[in-house]
Amino acid sequence: MLSELAFSADDLALTRFAVSPMWEVVNSFRLLAADVPHPVHQPWLDQVRPRASSIGLDAGWLAELLPPESSYLPDFLTPFPAEPGPTLAAELAAIRATPAGQVRADLDTLASKATRPRTLWADPEKKLAKVTEEIEAYWDLAIAPYWARIKALLDADVFHRARQVAERGAAHLFNDLHSTVSWDDNTLRLVRRQCALSREATGPGLLLVPSVFAKRVLTWSRPPSPPQLAYPARGTGALWERRPAERAEAIAAVLGRFRTRLLTELDAPASTTELARRTGTSPAGVSQHLTALRDAGIVSAHRAGRSVLYARTTIGESLLTVS
Repeated sequence: MLSELAFSADDLALTRFAVSPMWEVVNSFRLLAADVPHPVHQPWLDQVRPRASSIGLDAGWLAELLPPESSYLPDFLTPFPAEPGPTLAAELAAIRATPAGQVRADLDTLASKATRPRTLWADPEKKLAKVTEEIEAYWDLAIAPYWARIKALLDADVFHRARQVAERGAAHLFNDLHSTVSWDDNTLRLVRRQCALSREATGPGLLLVPSVFAKRVLTWSRPPSPPQLAYPARGTGALWERRPAERAEAIAAVLGRFRTRLLTELDAPASTTELARRTGTSPAGVSQHLTALRDAGIVSAHRAGRSVLYARTTIGESLLTVS
Protein backbone atom coordinates (compact mmCIF):
# COMPACT_ATOMS: atom_id res chain seq x y z
CA MET A 1 0.00 0.00 0.00
CA LEU A 2 1.24 3.50 -0.84
CA SER A 3 0.33 6.46 1.37
CA GLU A 4 0.76 10.04 0.26
CA LEU A 5 0.80 12.93 2.72
CA ALA A 6 0.55 16.30 0.95
CA PHE A 7 2.28 19.32 2.47
CA SER A 8 1.41 23.00 2.25
CA ALA A 9 3.82 25.69 3.38
CA ASP A 10 1.96 25.72 6.70
CA ASP A 11 2.36 21.95 7.09
CA LEU A 12 6.11 22.25 6.62
CA ALA A 13 6.22 25.11 9.10
CA LEU A 14 4.43 22.91 11.66
CA THR A 15 6.73 19.91 11.20
CA ARG A 16 8.78 19.18 14.32
CA PHE A 17 10.52 16.44 16.32
CA ALA A 18 9.82 14.83 19.69
CA VAL A 19 11.44 12.13 21.81
CA SER A 20 8.68 9.97 23.30
CA PRO A 21 9.10 7.47 26.16
CA MET A 22 5.88 5.68 25.16
CA TRP A 23 7.07 5.03 21.61
CA GLU A 24 10.09 3.29 23.16
CA VAL A 25 7.79 1.32 25.46
CA VAL A 26 5.52 -0.01 22.71
CA ASN A 27 8.30 -0.72 20.21
CA SER A 28 10.54 -2.42 22.77
CA PHE A 29 7.73 -4.53 24.20
CA ARG A 30 6.75 -5.80 20.76
CA LEU A 31 10.37 -6.76 20.20
CA LEU A 32 10.46 -8.52 23.57
CA ALA A 33 7.18 -10.34 22.95
CA ALA A 34 8.34 -11.63 19.56
CA ASP A 35 10.74 -13.96 21.42
CA VAL A 36 13.15 -14.25 18.49
CA PRO A 37 16.86 -13.36 18.24
CA HIS A 38 17.70 -9.83 17.13
CA PRO A 39 21.00 -8.79 15.53
CA VAL A 40 21.17 -5.42 17.32
CA HIS A 41 19.12 -5.64 20.51
CA GLN A 42 20.10 -9.14 21.67
CA PRO A 43 22.17 -7.89 24.65
CA TRP A 44 19.15 -5.91 25.85
CA LEU A 45 16.78 -8.83 25.23
CA ASP A 46 18.99 -11.24 27.16
CA GLN A 47 19.00 -8.93 30.17
CA VAL A 48 15.37 -7.81 30.13
CA ARG A 49 13.42 -10.92 29.09
CA PRO A 50 13.99 -12.92 32.32
CA ARG A 51 13.21 -9.86 34.45
CA ALA A 52 9.95 -9.21 32.61
CA SER A 53 8.93 -12.85 32.84
CA SER A 54 9.71 -13.03 36.56
CA ILE A 55 7.02 -10.43 37.37
CA GLY A 56 4.49 -11.66 34.82
CA LEU A 57 4.82 -8.92 32.22
CA ASP A 58 4.83 -11.51 29.45
CA ALA A 59 1.17 -12.27 30.21
CA GLY A 60 -0.25 -8.91 31.34
CA TRP A 61 -2.00 -5.90 29.82
CA LEU A 62 0.84 -5.02 27.46
CA ALA A 63 0.95 -8.58 26.16
CA GLU A 64 -2.75 -8.27 25.27
CA LEU A 65 -2.45 -4.80 23.75
CA LEU A 66 0.78 -5.38 21.82
CA PRO A 67 0.65 -8.95 20.46
CA PRO A 68 3.58 -9.64 18.10
CA GLU A 69 1.26 -11.10 15.45
CA SER A 70 -0.60 -7.78 15.03
CA SER A 71 0.64 -4.99 12.76
CA TYR A 72 -1.54 -2.48 14.62
CA LEU A 73 -0.55 -0.44 17.67
CA PRO A 74 -3.48 0.98 19.69
CA ASP A 75 -3.21 4.73 19.19
CA PHE A 76 -4.06 5.60 22.79
CA LEU A 77 -0.76 4.04 23.92
CA THR A 78 1.22 6.72 22.05
CA PRO A 79 -0.58 9.99 22.85
CA PHE A 80 0.45 13.09 20.93
CA PRO A 81 3.42 14.69 22.75
CA ALA A 82 2.59 18.24 23.81
CA GLU A 83 6.29 19.12 24.00
CA PRO A 84 9.57 17.98 22.39
CA GLY A 85 10.58 15.81 25.33
CA PRO A 86 7.57 14.69 27.38
CA THR A 87 8.15 12.71 30.56
CA LEU A 88 6.77 9.22 30.97
CA ALA A 89 4.48 10.58 33.71
CA ALA A 90 2.97 13.13 31.31
CA GLU A 91 2.35 10.49 28.67
CA LEU A 92 0.78 8.11 31.19
CA ALA A 93 -1.53 10.89 32.36
CA ALA A 94 -2.59 11.42 28.74
CA ILE A 95 -3.28 7.68 28.37
CA ARG A 96 -5.44 7.66 31.49
CA ALA A 97 -7.37 10.66 30.12
CA THR A 98 -8.21 8.94 26.81
CA PRO A 99 -11.99 9.04 26.23
CA ALA A 100 -13.64 5.64 26.63
CA GLY A 101 -15.02 5.80 23.10
CA GLN A 102 -11.55 6.24 21.65
CA VAL A 103 -10.15 3.33 23.68
CA ARG A 104 -12.95 1.08 22.47
CA ALA A 105 -12.46 2.18 18.86
CA ASP A 106 -8.75 1.34 19.07
CA LEU A 107 -9.53 -2.03 20.66
CA ASP A 108 -12.06 -2.78 17.92
CA THR A 109 -9.34 -2.13 15.34
CA LEU A 110 -6.99 -4.38 17.28
CA ALA A 111 -9.68 -7.09 17.39
CA SER A 112 -9.69 -7.25 13.60
CA LYS A 113 -6.03 -8.32 13.72
CA ALA A 114 -5.67 -10.05 17.12
CA THR A 115 -7.58 -10.82 20.32
CA ARG A 116 -9.35 -7.84 21.91
CA PRO A 117 -8.71 -7.22 25.65
CA ARG A 118 -12.34 -7.56 26.73
CA THR A 119 -12.00 -6.33 30.32
CA LEU A 120 -10.41 -3.07 29.15
CA TRP A 121 -13.11 -2.62 26.49
CA ALA A 122 -15.84 -3.08 29.11
CA ASP A 123 -14.46 -0.51 31.58
CA PRO A 124 -11.77 1.78 30.11
CA GLU A 125 -12.05 4.43 32.85
CA LYS A 126 -10.98 2.02 35.62
CA LYS A 127 -8.76 -0.37 33.69
CA LEU A 128 -6.56 2.29 32.06
CA ALA A 129 -5.12 2.99 35.51
CA LYS A 130 -4.11 -0.69 35.73
CA VAL A 131 -2.58 -0.50 32.26
CA THR A 132 -0.45 2.52 33.18
CA GLU A 133 0.66 0.85 36.42
CA GLU A 134 1.96 -2.05 34.37
CA ILE A 135 3.66 0.32 31.93
CA GLU A 136 5.46 1.96 34.86
CA ALA A 137 6.64 -1.46 36.08
CA TYR A 138 7.86 -2.33 32.60
CA TRP A 139 9.61 1.02 32.25
CA ASP A 140 11.44 0.58 35.56
CA LEU A 141 13.00 -2.74 34.59
CA ALA A 142 13.27 -2.54 30.79
CA ILE A 143 13.84 1.09 29.79
CA ALA A 144 14.76 3.30 32.76
CA PRO A 145 18.12 1.60 33.51
CA TYR A 146 19.13 2.18 29.88
CA TRP A 147 17.42 5.54 29.35
CA ALA A 148 20.55 7.69 29.60
CA ARG A 149 22.11 5.79 26.69
CA ILE A 150 18.88 5.55 24.70
CA LYS A 151 17.98 9.22 25.08
CA ALA A 152 21.49 10.34 24.15
CA LEU A 153 21.14 8.45 20.87
CA LEU A 154 17.65 9.84 20.22
CA ASP A 155 18.78 13.39 20.96
CA ALA A 156 21.74 12.91 18.63
CA ASP A 157 19.40 11.75 15.87
CA VAL A 158 17.18 14.83 16.28
CA PHE A 159 20.25 17.10 16.24
CA HIS A 160 21.49 15.43 13.05
CA ARG A 161 18.10 15.74 11.33
CA ALA A 162 17.72 19.38 12.37
CA ARG A 163 21.14 20.11 10.93
CA GLN A 164 20.11 18.39 7.69
CA VAL A 165 17.18 20.75 7.38
CA ALA A 166 19.35 23.77 8.12
CA GLU A 167 22.06 22.80 5.63
CA ARG A 168 20.20 20.95 2.85
CA GLY A 169 16.47 21.51 3.33
CA ALA A 170 13.42 19.48 4.33
CA ALA A 171 13.43 17.39 1.14
CA HIS A 172 16.83 15.93 2.04
CA LEU A 173 15.61 15.20 5.58
CA PHE A 174 12.59 13.23 4.36
CA ASN A 175 14.51 11.33 1.71
CA ASP A 176 17.09 10.26 4.30
CA LEU A 177 14.66 9.07 7.01
CA HIS A 178 14.08 5.52 5.76
CA SER A 179 14.10 3.49 2.56
CA THR A 180 10.28 3.38 2.57
CA VAL A 181 9.92 7.17 2.80
CA SER A 182 10.46 9.65 -0.03
CA TRP A 183 9.66 13.26 -0.83
CA ASP A 184 8.61 14.67 -4.19
CA ASP A 185 6.36 17.45 -5.42
CA ASN A 186 5.40 18.67 -1.91
CA THR A 187 4.27 15.16 -0.98
CA LEU A 188 5.65 12.63 1.51
CA ARG A 189 5.24 9.09 0.17
CA LEU A 190 5.33 5.98 2.36
CA VAL A 191 5.38 2.53 0.77
CA ARG A 192 4.52 -0.86 2.26
CA ARG A 193 2.03 0.67 4.70
CA GLN A 194 -0.38 -1.44 6.74
CA CYS A 195 -2.85 1.45 6.89
CA ALA A 196 -3.42 4.51 4.75
CA LEU A 197 -2.22 7.98 5.78
CA SER A 198 -3.51 11.06 3.99
CA ARG A 199 -3.69 14.77 4.70
CA GLU A 200 -7.50 14.69 4.49
CA ALA A 201 -7.64 12.33 7.49
CA THR A 202 -5.07 14.09 9.68
CA GLY A 203 -4.34 17.36 11.39
CA PRO A 204 -1.85 19.92 10.00
CA GLY A 205 1.92 19.50 10.11
CA LEU A 206 3.90 16.38 11.06
CA LEU A 207 5.57 15.06 14.20
CA LEU A 208 8.74 13.03 13.63
CA VAL A 209 9.66 10.62 16.44
CA PRO A 210 12.96 8.68 16.37
CA SER A 211 12.95 5.29 18.09
CA VAL A 212 15.81 2.92 18.86
CA PHE A 213 13.45 -0.07 18.96
CA ALA A 214 11.41 0.64 15.81
CA LYS A 215 12.03 -1.95 13.08
CA ARG A 216 10.19 0.06 10.45
CA VAL A 217 8.35 3.35 9.98
CA LEU A 218 5.14 3.55 12.04
CA THR A 219 2.38 6.14 11.75
CA TRP A 220 -0.29 7.58 14.03
CA SER A 221 -3.20 9.74 13.00
CA ARG A 222 -5.87 11.30 15.16
CA PRO A 223 -7.28 14.67 14.06
CA PRO A 224 -7.00 17.47 14.96
CA SER A 225 -3.46 16.57 16.07
CA PRO A 226 -0.71 16.35 13.43
CA PRO A 227 0.16 12.83 12.30
CA GLN A 228 3.07 11.13 14.01
CA LEU A 229 5.75 9.27 12.09
CA ALA A 230 8.03 7.09 14.21
CA TYR A 231 11.18 5.93 12.43
CA PRO A 232 14.32 3.91 13.30
CA ALA A 233 16.90 6.24 14.83
CA ARG A 234 20.32 6.42 13.20
CA GLY A 235 23.22 4.89 15.13
CA THR A 236 21.13 2.20 16.82
CA GLY A 237 23.47 -0.51 15.53
CA ALA A 238 26.12 0.61 18.03
CA LEU A 239 23.74 1.21 20.94
CA TRP A 240 24.70 -1.83 23.02
CA GLU A 241 28.38 -2.02 22.12
CA ARG A 242 30.64 -1.96 25.13
CA ARG A 243 32.29 1.44 25.26
CA PRO A 244 35.91 1.87 26.29
CA ALA A 245 36.39 3.99 29.39
CA GLU A 246 38.92 6.38 27.94
CA ARG A 247 39.19 8.51 31.04
CA ALA A 248 39.06 5.83 33.73
CA GLU A 249 42.51 6.60 35.10
CA ALA A 250 41.80 10.32 35.33
CA ILE A 251 38.43 9.71 36.96
CA ALA A 252 39.98 7.27 39.45
CA ALA A 253 42.16 10.10 40.76
CA VAL A 254 38.96 11.91 41.74
CA LEU A 255 36.46 9.17 42.61
CA GLY A 256 38.89 6.50 43.76
CA ARG A 257 39.74 3.27 41.97
CA PHE A 258 36.94 1.14 43.35
CA ARG A 259 34.15 3.59 42.56
CA THR A 260 35.58 4.04 39.09
CA ARG A 261 35.66 0.25 38.73
CA LEU A 262 31.97 0.11 39.66
CA LEU A 263 31.21 2.81 37.13
CA THR A 264 32.97 0.92 34.34
CA GLU A 265 31.20 -2.32 35.32
CA LEU A 266 27.88 -0.55 34.79
CA ASP A 267 28.23 -0.59 31.03
CA ALA A 268 25.05 -2.65 31.45
CA PRO A 269 22.77 -2.19 34.49
CA ALA A 270 23.50 -4.57 37.37
CA SER A 271 22.42 -5.33 40.93
CA THR A 272 24.52 -4.93 44.05
CA THR A 273 24.90 -8.71 44.28
CA GLU A 274 26.13 -8.99 40.71
CA LEU A 275 28.62 -6.15 41.16
CA ALA A 276 29.87 -7.70 44.39
CA ARG A 277 30.47 -11.00 42.55
CA ARG A 278 32.36 -9.30 39.72
CA THR A 279 34.55 -7.17 41.97
CA GLY A 280 35.15 -9.68 44.76
CA THR A 281 33.79 -7.28 47.37
CA SER A 282 31.00 -7.71 49.91
CA PRO A 283 27.51 -6.56 48.90
CA ALA A 284 27.50 -4.16 51.85
CA GLY A 285 30.71 -2.53 50.66
CA VAL A 286 29.45 -2.24 47.10
CA SER A 287 26.17 -0.77 48.35
CA GLN A 288 27.99 1.92 50.32
CA HIS A 289 29.95 3.05 47.26
CA LEU A 290 26.89 2.91 45.00
CA THR A 291 24.99 5.09 47.44
CA ALA A 292 27.74 7.71 47.23
CA LEU A 293 27.71 7.58 43.43
CA ARG A 294 23.92 7.82 43.37
CA ASP A 295 23.90 10.81 45.73
CA ALA A 296 26.32 12.53 43.34
CA GLY A 297 24.02 11.85 40.37
CA ILE A 298 26.54 9.56 38.68
CA VAL A 299 24.45 6.39 38.90
CA SER A 300 20.72 5.78 39.28
CA ALA A 301 18.74 3.01 40.96
CA HIS A 302 15.72 1.26 39.44
CA ARG A 303 13.38 -1.31 40.94
CA ALA A 304 13.14 -4.52 38.86
CA GLY A 305 10.84 -6.93 40.67
CA ARG A 306 12.60 -7.87 43.90
CA SER A 307 15.93 -6.49 42.76
CA VAL A 308 17.34 -3.00 42.37
CA LEU A 309 19.37 -2.32 39.25
CA TYR A 310 22.02 0.37 39.16
CA ALA A 311 22.85 2.19 35.94
CA ARG A 312 25.09 5.01 34.80
CA THR A 313 23.35 8.34 34.39
CA THR A 314 24.12 10.79 31.61
CA ILE A 315 26.70 12.32 33.94
CA GLY A 316 28.26 8.91 34.56
CA GLU A 317 28.38 8.16 30.84
CA SER A 318 30.04 11.47 30.06
CA LEU A 319 32.64 11.06 32.80
CA LEU A 320 34.07 7.92 31.24
CA THR A 321 34.04 8.84 27.56
CA VAL A 322 35.77 11.50 25.55
CA SER A 323 33.31 13.97 24.08
